[in-house]
Amino acid sequence: MIQGKRVLAVIPARGGSKGVPRKNIRLINGHPLIAWTVRQALASNHTTEVIVSTDDEQIAQVALSYGAAVPFLRPTELAQDDSPTVDAVLHVLSNLPESYDICCLLEPTSPLRKPRDIDESVTLLESKWDTTDAVVTVGEVHLESPFICKKISDEGYLEPVVPATKYYQRQQLPKTYFPYGVFYGAKVDTLISEHTFYPKRTRSYFLERWQNFEIDDELDLLIVETIMKGYLVS
Repeated sequence: MIQGKRVLAVIPARGGSKGVPRKNIRLINGHPLIAWTVRQALASNHTTEVIVSTDDEQIAQVALSYGAAVPFLRPTELAQDDSPTVDAVLHVLSNLPESYDICCLLEPTSPLRKPRDIDESVTLLESKWDTTDAVVTVGEVHLESPFICKKISDEGYLEPVVPATKYYQRQQLPKTYFPYGVFYGAKVDTLISEHTFYPKRTRSYFLERWQNFEIDDELDLLIVETIMKGYLVS
């Protein structure tokens, strides 16, 4: 733990899931999906407390068995398909008796995480405390750059998402980045006042290429499981 800073890690894991039913407790390389994030958070040198926010009793029991705390269940109204995750995090913060300086959001659907990613992201926020309010992990966008992506018009024609530019080859495109759920961290005071992990003064922590995946459907699950075998599973 950083000297003087109390760091809360919140892992959101609601019971409902359409792309992969019950995905938070789906086995992946021998462990429930959520267990990977719990273990990574507990292995961090900087987390003071690791709490799972869930509306589901079975998920809660799995989280507890791997060492996370589940002091209460998430209200049903905060566990809908359109419920903002930040509201679930604020619910945790408002119901804990302890106070924290930094709150980290670690999404179980981004299990390609090293404990060092948490440590270095927290350290970045702490080291630039006076000029930074949040840190988010990002990966460089490669083949699916917004400068290449298309949308379909009402008439059925392909149109550019980004207005036409002078760039014609992928190598010429400006670098763009996608925020993966490996780590979102913010000052608690800022999170409470602004209700976002993206305040104006948000810095980036760069992930390795193999970490740039999230699990939203069965294909993602297969891809992530395969990558894990090469990088995380001994």
